[in-house]
Amino acid sequence: MGTVGQGVWRHLEEGKDAMQRRFGAEFELAKACVRDIARKRSVYIPAEKLTTNPLDILDDPEIDIVCELMGGTDAAFEHTMRAIKNGKSVVSANKAVICMKGAEIFEAASAAKVGYFYEASVAGGIPVIKIIKEGLVANRFTSIYGILNGTCNYILTRMEKEEASFESILKDARKLGYVEEDESLDIDGWDAAHKAVVLAHLAHGKWVSLDDMIVTGIRDIRLEDMLWAREFDYRIKLIASVKCRFDTKKLSVSVYPALVPLSDVVANVNGVYNAVSIQGDVVGRTVHIGRGAGQDATASAVISDIADSIKYLRGAPSDAPKYDSYSLDIARLEEMRNSFYLRLCVKDEAGVLAQITAIFAHVGVSIELLKQVKHPKEGKAWLVLTTHETDEGAVETLRKQLEDSKAVLGSPFVLRILRNKE
Repeated sequence: MGTVGQGVWRHLEEGKDAMQRRFGAEFELAKACVRDIARKRSVYIPAEKLTTNPLDILDDPEIDIVCELMGGTDAAFEHTMRAIKNGKSVVSANKAVICMKGAEIFEAASAAKVGYFYEASVAGGIPVIKIIKEGLVANRFTSIYGILNGTCNYILTRMEKEEASFESILKDARKLGYVEEDESLDIDGWDAAHKAVVLAHLAHGKWVSLDDMIVTGIRDIRLEDMLWAREFDYRIKLIASVKCRFDTKKLSVSVYPALVPLSDVVANVNGVYNAVSIQGDVVGRTVHIGRGAGQDATASAVISDIADSIKYLRGAPSDAPKYDSYSLDIARLEEMRNSFYLRLCVKDEAGVLAQITAIFAHVGVSIELLKQVKHPKEGKAWLVLTTHETDEGAVETLRKQLEDSKAVLGSPFVLRILRNKE
């Protein structure tokens, strides 16, 4: 009964009459499990409806639907499986437990003939789960990408607008409560990665391991990168990407900071907002924008799943469409293609540029744009380069050879460039 749970309780209670008409059924808010019954909350809950023992909910035969809004994986998984075993439908906002244990949960729910609903696990108030499994059911999806972490989007937006450093904006985000207690979940891309795994399974029926993904966060982005990106008509966003090549039967799922063209609507989604771009073979491209987190946005998605749970109890199906997941393999680095942006700190002396371009030529990566920028320290210079499309394996080789070069000082910084091919 944290922030989201209190929002769900409040909206269900305050809008009960209208929601019962919409749901086509009466419902009762039966009980809430909390750590501390005496704690002050933003919503009134009668004392007799509070418990500190989750079994009071999970083992109560009168309760039909359980909402798991606690976060974490171990206890959340155990409680979810117990609820399912006891014949209850479960509504979850927990992308981490779905990412880690989704296959087991879905199998158990199917065997027990109960519903498992998870709209709130991805993109907060954007109903992207329903969009994919219902509204766009006629489609196969070649590309799903977008902004799935509001914290990173908030930080990157303010860095660019205020021309401020990453660390200074991160401090503000902490004060505002935008950053998870384990901030690596947000900043290092793992929160978005969990959501990307959920989308990949939903769209293609395949569970992708985090070990098979490229996952990179935003810690190493400098203000200079943002300013240079803008000069090239791009904006840096943390992008979660699910790409499928049906001709080669290859699937890639990644999270990384990318230069997004300013002409792309996703590049212009700022602050704590999320955006999801979906490319279907029938509908073409659709883009969906909304709040990705917060009490009311997430509560809206949870209540949507409660409505579906009630429909399921009355006989409606709950399963997503079935896809031929067995035919898709995870793409190797050599099979994943992108254009790239590189920032190098190099020695400011004659012959360096020739050495750098020779390394690019040696690994077969073609330079598209190159710019030299004065470094604040004497004897150093920045080189900013963009490449034509190449494969990830070649760029990994390039990165290692540049790092080994005596002309390059420190590790190269690499970003991908998002280029739509509609």
